Amino acid sequence: MSEPTTDIDALQERLGRVRQEVGKRIVGQREVLERLLVCILADGNALLESNPGLGKTTMVRTVADVTDLDFSRVQNTPDLMPSDITGTEIIREAGGEREFVFEKGPIFANVVLADEINRATPKTQAALLEAMQEKQVTAAGETYQLPRPFFVLATQNPIDQEGTYPLPEAQTDRFLLKLVLDYPSFEEERDIVTLYTESGTVPPVEKVLTIDELNEIQSLVREVPVADDVRDRAIRLVRATREAETVDFGASPRASMGIILTAKARAFLRGRNHVSWEDVEAMAPPVLRHRILLDFRAERQGMTTDDVIAQLLSEV
Repeated sequence: MSEPTTDIDALQERLGRVRQEVGKRIVGQREVLERLLVCILADGNALLESNPGLGKTTMVRTVADVTDLDFSRVQNTPDLMPSDITGTEIIREAGGEREFVFEKGPIFANVVLADEINRATPKTQAALLEAMQEKQVTAAGETYQLPRPFFVLATQNPIDQEGTYPLPEAQTDRFLLKLVLDYPSFEEERDIVTLYTESGTVPPVEKVLTIDELNEIQSLVREVPVADDVRDRAIRLVRATREAETVDFGASPRASMGIILTAKARAFLRGRNHVSWEDVEAMAPPVLRHRILLDFRAERQGMTTDDVIAQLLSEV
């Protein structure tokens, strides 16, 4: 890596403090938090899926607070228009003259939380996903660059599908990771109840990472070395999804790039200077689970995408 080791050590230490600060508000969910941070360090977007009330919004907002990122939230509804997200032109009077001025929408933030993205119409979803892919917004013939770093963290509720517009596979592929939040353990739920019922205020957190430091970390992550055999094995894993009998549609080369990049980010987050196969094994499920479609025989046997991924990992 090009930077002095002491600088890298300091940045990795700050990342550890980020996790500690988020832990002041979020009890448990350590694996999900780690993968969310991995997604940010890899400059990607994440799709968060869980039942209501498991702290998705609080986790994302807290990560933004701790890293000094500008945060905005979009509550998706069927009547939400693309201009409600990207912005619109308005008429402004100045000195007796009228002029059209572009009023920026909530997409112009470092962290955009798109709550219940599957409740927005396909047209609105497409506007959001275009910003994710191109890191820019085009309105009235003008192109506006989005702030950097820029992340979209979208949530969806898997149990209430009435009146929703499920994301097509081609659009879910734009998300680097799909994270699934599970219910807390009894002890964790007891701590959550204690934390939020004994005080009328949200626990305060400190800003421990600046935007410039985060941009620097993103550059350093890409320089983390990965051995040829680890890289080739990861590629074989992705290619196996296209050949498995239990899979109808496998993952594209975008998944291969996603696994390697997130494995690098996980290694950096954990204070290591190289990628291990353990990093690949950890990141394969969130990278692949929304990119493969199971065969009807697998569904009939009650297999999930995570089951298939685990099976393929044991075979490559």
